[in-house]
Amino acid sequence: MNVATLLLPARERFGGQRLSEATGRWLARAERSGFEGDPAARALDVRPRGWPVAAASRQRDVGDAGQALWLRADPAYIRPDINGARLLAYGEALALGEADAAALLQALKPLFGDAGFPLDAPHPARWYLRLPAGTRLPEFAAPEHALGADLFDQLPDGPEGRRWRTLLSEAQIALHHHPLNAQRAAAGRAPVNSLWFWGAGRLPDRVSSPYARIASDDEGLAALAHLAGARVGPLPPAWPGESAGEALFDLRAARDLAMLETAWFAPLRAAVQGGALAEARIEFADGVRYTLRAGQRWRFWRKPLRSLAAPLAGDAAE
Repeated sequence: MNVATLLLPARERFGGQRLSEATGRWLARAERSGFEGDPAARALDVRPRGWPVAAASRQRDVGDAGQALWLRADPAYIRPDINGARLLAYGEALALGEADAAALLQALKPLFGDAGFPLDAPHPARWYLRLPAGTRLPEFAAPEHALGADLFDQLPDGPEGRRWRTLLSEAQIALHHHPLNAQRAAAGRAPVNSLWFWGAGRLPDRVSSPYARIASDDEGLAALAHLAGARVGPLPPAWPGESAGEALFDLRAARDLAMLETAWFAPLRAAVQGGALAEARIEFADGVRYTLRAGQRWRFWRKPLRSLAAPLAGDAAE
């Protein structure tokens, strides 16, 4: 059965944006249900439970994750401000070349090597620490959740957290004095003045997914989906017009409702009504799911929704 699922952010992220008449009517006639948990995590069954991005991406990059404990230590740009400091860019956004990454790592490897955490960068945007078995780690914030936030609210605390705060401070000192950052500043580019620790864990015993295809720009989701054997690729700019089996499209970064309606909702509606898709599902991060099928067009008594936050009349009766 050909099914397409769209992952969207929480409905509140669209603010007061209004639905078009066509989309409002389509959603009003759909089946609406609730679910618990992160919809992205629900897309993959990871055993044991967790989200070990570092190990999954290491396996995808190099193939040597094995049973080691891995931690991402990605290059980052942090800007001080009047209230503290904020993470403004990391990884791919810094556009480092291989020679740039090698030069920066040359200054950092002794620091982490002395701590017992070998550091390397098989990809200029993805840096890894291999940790000894039994290393106790604090909770690290994923960088996409920390972007723009006060740095000190995002750093780990507690006894284990203090150790990593100290290592981070020492790494920042080494990077601050690195000549490459002077060159980047002269060229109007953001310096690499910090690291971001995240994604700790070991390679899962098993990862499975009901989706044959997963399109996402979230590298954690993509790396774990790769372990599940799904066909993984970047998110296309619009509905690609085909879906063999079950496909997932990760649109959690979307904020423009008009763009979604034009690029995704309208062509999906046509695919469902024309029989190319058996159904389409729209799952919001706040736990609301719309399931859309061709036969629902006869629910003409339902009034079109005006916004994504509007209640769906008749839910209890369906």
